[in-house]
Amino acid sequence: MNFPVTPRRPRALRAAAVLATVALLAAGCDGSGFSPGGGGGSSADETTAAAAVEAVVTTNVADKATGVPVDKVVRVSAEHGTISSVVVRSAAGPVTGRLVANGARWVSVGGLEPATRYRVRAVAKNGEGKSVESISSFTTQALSLDQQAYPSVAPLQGETVGVGMPVVVSFDLPVQDKASFERHMTVTSTPAQAGSWRWVSDTVAHWRPKTYWQAGTSVSVDIGINGVSAGGGVYGQEDRKVSFKIGDAHVYKVNAQTHQMKVFSNGKLLRTIPITTGKPGFITRSGTKVIMEKFAQRRMNSETVGIPAGSAEAYDINDVKWAMRLTNSGEFIHAAPWSVGSQGHANVSHGCTGMSTDNAAWLYAMSRRGDVVEYVGTNRPMESDNGYGDWNIPWKTYRADSALG
Repeated sequence: MNFPVTPRRPRALRAAAVLATVALLAAGCDGSGFSPGGGGGSSADETTAAAAVEAVVTTNVADKATGVPVDKVVRVSAEHGTISSVVVRSAAGPVTGRLVANGARWVSVGGLEPATRYRVRAVAKNGEGKSVESISSFTTQALSLDQQAYPSVAPLQGETVGVGMPVVVSFDLPVQDKASFERHMTVTSTPAQAGSWRWVSDTVAHWRPKTYWQAGTSVSVDIGINGVSAGGGVYGQEDRKVSFKIGDAHVYKVNAQTHQMKVFSNGKLLRTIPITTGKPGFITRSGTKVIMEKFAQRRMNSETVGIPAGSAEAYDINDVKWAMRLTNSGEFIHAAPWSVGSQGHANVSHGCTGMSTDNAAWLYAMSRRGDVVEYVGTNRPMESDNGYGDWNIPWKTYRADSALG
């Protein structure tokens, strides 16, 4: 670039100009080295110049990018300014986020939807309040259903359950990166109660408090795994939020030696019921069990528990009343009018806990999923994964089965 050339002045004139400048400076100083106004000459100009620098907005996803992973965290940054707004939106809805670093950055919260085009609009302001806008877009990767793990949650929304009910999350695809998922799975309660996740398998995780729930507790479950990597090219398909309540503290204590069940509600003994449990060869398990399901009437067939039809122990009863499941293996509490003569005296069942029809109806009416049944008196222990057997695991061991240690 060419610049205009200032004509050179004679040396004498230049010297005179220097002397004149010195005289002006001397006239304007008070001997301290600063002007009477205290300005120092250039600081105000520098401040004005700095404030006039425009903010610069950048996004960590390139404009018009394709195949963006659904677990991508979108970040928007402002240089020479602060972010005043960020909107990341698609036809599937907006993406939430939060400001960090005193407004210098915005970070998305939650996953993205697959095969979806997103528009990013960000506005930042410089020190003078002047706004700049940045608009870009990107499209996420496509995923098949075989690449998306869907979570099912128990208890159900709005359900009232017993004090022994664990939170059960079941995924329809295996989760390899359990730690990543667990970081996005939270359980909160009022009043607060300490608890932990435990992975039962690659597809099932349970959460239970350290001790039985307090009666009257409100519980919220947030499974925020949408877009989170499960490992092996699989991602969370959808977030799930469920709220439920804990009812009265129902704890039923069964003694297979005395053939009695004591029914407690909130620590008060309501009734002692004569019962029968499993006979030799079909011993009922001792330990803590939790009611899993309730059936006003249910067919019970011995073949479902490994007893073949035609054998001496075979049975097929079409209308068993007031049945409540305690284990996956087939232990129930139910009405057993055929064994009333033995109830309170002997164990004659194939592993279930039988009682009179009247007692079974009364117990069924007051019971909920999640109520606790504690068994003693046999040498056959309850397995921790046979139904909701979580309470048979010591607390330290339970916590150790969390993916987060």
